[in-house]
Amino acid sequence: MISLSHVSKSYFLGEEEVKAVSDISIEIKQKEYLSILGTSGSGKSTLMYLIGLLETPTTGKITLDGKDVSKLSDDTLSSLRNRYIGFVFQSFNLINKFTVMENVLLPTRYVKKGLDFNPVSRTEDLLKRFGIWERRNFFPNKISGGQQQRVAIARALIMKPEIILADEPTGNLDTKTGDEILDILEDLNKDFGVTVILVTHEKVVADRTKRKIYIKDGALAKKYL
Repeated sequence: MISLSHVSKSYFLGEEEVKAVSDISIEIKQKEYLSILGTSGSGKSTLMYLIGLLETPTTGKITLDGKDVSKLSDDTLSSLRNRYIGFVFQSFNLINKFTVMENVLLPTRYVKKGLDFNPVSRTEDLLKRFGIWERRNFFPNKISGGQQQRVAIARALIMKPEIILADEPTGNLDTKTGDEILDILEDLNKDFGVTVILVTHEKVVADRTKRKIYIKDGALAKKYL
């Protein structure tokens, strides 16, 4: 589905070059459930941004469904992200001036071509599935953290993506609620065939996935720490 071939990503701090990701080659297959495991500053977030087409590589090639997407324009990458990838973040990234339902519907507002589904009906189905239908008219700052993350997952799914990228999705949650969120992500992979990529620094979270990719100092490693 998506592969990285000898991908590196560098940034400049003044005249100093900082290599956040260094010569990484990985292949992620359709319907996989895997984790990217690394400590803070290891490069795992940059790797996630590359996989999620939020960043372009300095060197190397990224292919999505066999097509080289490494050097596409921002507009084209944005369209591909909206079509293929849903994002779930540690801080939920919900918009407090919008209701729960409006937050979930938000990605559909940026589609220039017609949708092949009814966005309101799909939103209703997702909110009911995740047990937050009764909170549909609430604003995000009026519901719990666990409920906010469920809303974020529903928003990530609204465009029927093939890939869900979850960046520390349990980081702001207590253990019980975090386990519930991981159960949801696992069910999405098992029951709906969505490829789930979980980015985390917690080995106990990564152990829930079927495959682990270790990253240290911007490069692939054979083990964690």
